[in-house]
Amino acid sequence: MVVLLVGGCCVGVLGTGEEDARTAGPGTGASVGSGEYAGGREGAGFEPLWVDPRSPAARQAAEWRLAGRDEDAELMDRIASRPQAAWVTGESPRAEVQTVTMAAARDGRTAVLVAYDIPGRDCGQYSGGGALGGLDYRTWVDGFAAGLGDRGAYVIVEPDAVAQVVAGCAQVDAEERYALLAYAVERIKRQPHARVYLDAGNSGWIPQPARLVEALRSAGVGQADGFALNVSNFQTDQDSSVYGDTLSRALGGKHYVVDTSRNGNGPYSGTDTGIGADAESWCNPPGRALGTPPTTVTGRPRLDAQLWIKRPGESDGTCRGGPPAGQWWSSYALELARNARS
Repeated sequence: MVVLLVGGCCVGVLGTGEEDARTAGPGTGASVGSGEYAGGREGAGFEPLWVDPRSPAARQAAEWRLAGRDEDAELMDRIASRPQAAWVTGESPRAEVQTVTMAAARDGRTAVLVAYDIPGRDCGQYSGGGALGGLDYRTWVDGFAAGLGDRGAYVIVEPDAVAQVVAGCAQVDAEERYALLAYAVERIKRQPHARVYLDAGNSGWIPQPARLVEALRSAGVGQADGFALNVSNFQTDQDSSVYGDTLSRALGGKHYVVDTSRNGNGPYSGTDTGIGADAESWCNPPGRALGTPPTTVTGRPRLDAQLWIKRPGESDGTCRGGPPAGQWWSSYALELARNARS
């Protein structure tokens, strides 16, 4: 992924560790309380969010405890005990979505899902891939939606897909891309308890939110519950909220959600010697920290939730010594947890 096209966001595909967790199957419940870790501060608007008890972070913490690394395990609990999104990218979306949402429903909680299979995904860069064409994608979306059934979920639709076109990705046809996104929004939103948010990039990528308005409308934001910001990025809560409120007004009052998983220290502005590191400030930047724990109680009328959409500890791509996008990287996860303020 190059800065000209994506300007600050790299989203990981499900990696080996997460696939192993899925094979193992979700457990019957996470060992967390109903408040701080399971959906944020309790109060008006509180909704408990699902915590995967067999996530890579949870398994890492267990492994370190067995090895006597108790301090590191406690730090890893800062990730393992908090709700995070499940990224659905594979060939069996119905089964994947059904597995996660049924586990969440058994626990009396709500899952957070990411639909991530658009053709030409990531403009062919670190997280490239996706469906082979429009027909395949529509079939994939149908399966994703069917997997939801009547169970509730927050669904983030196709991180980067709109902003990449606005930023100038020449590998996709804008009209076709927007039509596919509009189909995904409409089809998933038909499910009775799905809350759908179309991704809108981040405040550092497209600094003028007005540039996104027509693109988001073409991509179906009018039928969505709102839009998502800062997915896999590091913009501060304040910057994202100001940007989100501005974009919301331009879209007639649409609500939004923000990814706060790794923005505790804000965006990276330093330099280092990694391959492409100076240009790719969004790709595995050093010195970052976990951000605001997931919560549906935000104190802002149009901000529906602060979510951990990017799973902390999963690589942005093969930059700065990282593994392929989406694969678990324990040392990076530990740094995020160690630097966290809460």
